Amino acid sequence: MTAKQDYYELLGVGRDAPDKELKLAYRKLAMQYHPDRNPDDEAAERKFKEIGEAYDILKDDQKRAAYDQFGHAAFDGGAGHPGGGDFGFSASFADVFDDLVGDFMGGRRSGSGRNRGNDVRFNIQITLEDAFHGKKTEMHVPASVTCDACNGSGAASGTAPVGCPTCKGRGKVRSQQGFFTVERSCPTCHGQGQIIRDPCPTCHGAGRVNRDKTLSVNIPQGVEEGTRIRLANEGEAGRRGGPPGDLYIFLSIAKHDLFQRDGMDLYCQVPISIATAVLGRQIEVPIVGGGRARITIPEGTQSGKQFRLRGKGMPGLRGRGRGDLYIQTVVETPVKLTRKQKDLLKEFDAETSDKNTPAASSFFTKVKEFWDELKD
Repeated sequence: MTAKQDYYELLGVGRDAPDKELKLAYRKLAMQYHPDRNPDDEAAERKFKEIGEAYDILKDDQKRAAYDQFGHAAFDGGAGHPGGGDFGFSASFADVFDDLVGDFMGGRRSGSGRNRGNDVRFNIQITLEDAFHGKKTEMHVPASVTCDACNGSGAASGTAPVGCPTCKGRGKVRSQQGFFTVERSCPTCHGQGQIIRDPCPTCHGAGRVNRDKTLSVNIPQGVEEGTRIRLANEGEAGRRGGPPGDLYIFLSIAKHDLFQRDGMDLYCQVPISIATAVLGRQIEVPIVGGGRARITIPEGTQSGKQFRLRGKGMPGLRGRGRGDLYIQTVVETPVKLTRKQKDLLKEFDAETSDKNTPAASSFFTKVKEFWDELKD
């Protein structure tokens, strides 16, 4: 038995050749040795099979790694196919057709038959309260639906589609382009395999018509920005009785006046007066959904202080727990003071010492030390 030629040598590339170089080398050799270009040449057909086998192994990262380590022994079960199997001309030709012609035609081959309708996207904006409680709503969607007059066949009442005479019902035709035989969608029936001699007057042969439809949508608790809800078979109707596509609803949540959301947690900034921050007191804060809670502001609270209310945030999707609510205090500087208020503040400032403002005192002490070091 003749020893197999090294796959890299067979394709004329180095062992470190990238995928693009492999593909270009394979295409060049496939065109040179293709049986259509070399009729009745057994040597060319054998060479064509060998380069197809080599490319089949080297284009696959896992197979290539096995070949690099063990050589042809890695595929003793079959010629290029671990575990057995004949690498015949038909399999090799299918690879050539997919790799070469598929690129020319803009994609892989597709079967004939009824065309599935397109998927449809619909955007809905909801409130934070809707996301908190969940919501059942109705939406009116402009869409194409199956024609009732012909039940989606596209043919007038009392008639039916007939086999396409061009492709004989296959939906595809073949043509010779150089030494390639190219298969493409039938131009007469557009891949349907059938034609309509007497179109339905309602849908004009399309099998579908445009019509608004009303759908009931259940928005669950805890949905977040960008959540996608899929309604199967509620998209565009297929042509001539083909299956419908799906409807995808994308949710956005309107900006809230009080709360900011981060996953299941909520944040709320609450302004407090200087007196409240200094002396402390109890205040009421809002809860999403209309509730309220009381929190105690301790004496000496600084601006930015956070208070955590466990379990007062958003519910998790499908009932998975509950987030927290974070209340952040913002000490508000008073404005539009009366003369008496200003006099009281001046009196208060005169009675204030460093121990009353430790952060400010520490900061300006460090500033003085910094300036003194610059002088030295």
